[in-house]
Amino acid sequence: MTEEINKCIEVLENGGLILYPTDTVWGIGCDATNKEAVQKVFKLKQRDDSKALICLVANDAMLEKHVEKVPDLAYDLIDLATKPTTIIYDKPRGVAENLIASDNTLAIRVASDKFCQYLIGKFKKPIVSTSANISGTNTPKSFQNIDKAILSGVDYVVNLHREKQNSSASSIIRLSNDNTVKIIRE
Repeated sequence: MTEEINKCIEVLENGGLILYPTDTVWGIGCDATNKEAVQKVFKLKQRDDSKALICLVANDAMLEKHVEKVPDLAYDLIDLATKPTTIIYDKPRGVAENLIASDNTLAIRVASDKFCQYLIGKFKKPIVSTSANISGTNTPKSFQNIDKAILSGVDYVVNLHREKQNSSASSIIRLSNDNTVKIIRE
C-alpha cells in the first residue's frame, strides 16, 4: 500500500489526476487546493463546473482546517452514520475556488477507508473525490465497469481493490451553520 500511496502523491503534487478506490465507489481524484487540477476533473467527466464536487479529508483536524466553522452536530453525524456520509458545509476555505459551490459551500467527507485516510494524511491536503464516470452516465459498480475514457484520462490508476464490488455512493447531508439539516441523498 505504501508504494501506491507514494505514486499517488507524486501525481497529485504535479497537478495530475488519480483513479482510486474510496470508502464508497471508485473515484477520480486530484489535489483539492489546485484550481487547474480541479478543472481537469470537470473536463474529464465532461461535467459543467457549476455542479460541485466532493472532497475527502483524512480526519476531523483536516476538516476543521478547511471549513470556517464546523457545526457541533457534524461530529455526531459523522460518528453515528452507518454508511459513508458527506456533509455540505458553509464557508469552506483553503481549497481551489472552482471547487466551491456558488452558494459558498463545499461537500466534504471524512474518509473511513484506510487507504484514503493514509493517502490524504500523508499528502496533507484534501483530495477531490468524484465518481469514476462521464457525467450523466451510471456510476460504475466495479473497477471493470469504468469507462475507457476515464481510465485513459487519468495520470495514475491505483493498483488495489480492483476485484471488489463497490458499495453505493455516500449519503449527502446539507448542514448549515444555523444547524439546519437537509438530506440531499440517502
